[in-house]
Amino acid sequence: MAIKDSELILNPDGSIYHLNLKPENIADTIITVGDQDRVEKVTDFFDEVVFETQKREFKTQTGFYKSKKLTVISTGIGIDNIDIVINELDALANINLETREIKPNHHKLNFLRIGTSGGIQPEVGLDKFVMGKAGVGFDGLLHYYKNDAINLDATAKLNEHLKISLKKPTPYIVDCDLELASIFENNSQVISGYTGTNLGFYGPQGRKLRLELEDPDFIDQLASFKHGDYKITNLEMETSAIYSLAKMLGHGALSLNAIIANRANGEFSQDPKAAVKKLIKFTLDQLASH
Repeated sequence: MAIKDSELILNPDGSIYHLNLKPENIADTIITVGDQDRVEKVTDFFDEVVFETQKREFKTQTGFYKSKKLTVISTGIGIDNIDIVINELDALANINLETREIKPNHHKLNFLRIGTSGGIQPEVGLDKFVMGKAGVGFDGLLHYYKNDAINLDATAKLNEHLKISLKKPTPYIVDCDLELASIFENNSQVISGYTGTNLGFYGPQGRKLRLELEDPDFIDQLASFKHGDYKITNLEMETSAIYSLAKMLGHGALSLNAIIANRANGEFSQDPKAAVKKLIKFTLDQLASH
């Protein structure tokens, strides 16, 4: 059955509405970054860029790094943009845009987030790399979709542990793609943990400026949670949404973050740009070698 024009919106040139992309413009491995200026920070390492476009905050470049074809796209900040980006990239891979019908054979994409984040454990030092073995969502996005993506055991234990306002969305935990994780997790440069995702930067992440917080001990509650071998190591604003949508849509996803702030001791990186550049090169080299 054809998907209606109002649900699958295309531009006059046939490209997907927000991203301004056609299926032939993307690689199977897609790196997501928040900042549109960071797209070129990644592709500066490429041997060749063969395609680029931008619409709003969504900037895309596709090219080759050591013979591996990669797409880099900026998502902007937050889970609302992730809902757009992952759904539209999946549509490029799995919907025939001419007939508006779902393709009979599923095409898997792999999403790698390269981002920045704040650590909440004392041992997660500045400028370190954290790999999210799972995304811990406080954003509510996943609850808008029928899904079987949630790690039920970990989620139950988290909700039993937390004592937060019932007015907030129910937290959930979604695991990363194990195949992608195996590329990075046995490297001494990488710390593995659970990455928390919040729908804002200040109050939702427990930062207090002039407004009082509903749950002032929220960060302490997160820092004291542990499931198996993993603690919640860091907080940012995209990972749980990427993991959730990717898993529901049959894609792989992994989030790698440079720690530029440590909430446990109140420190901020002296050179966050250098930390991100180092993470970019590390990620590209690991991808190219597999």
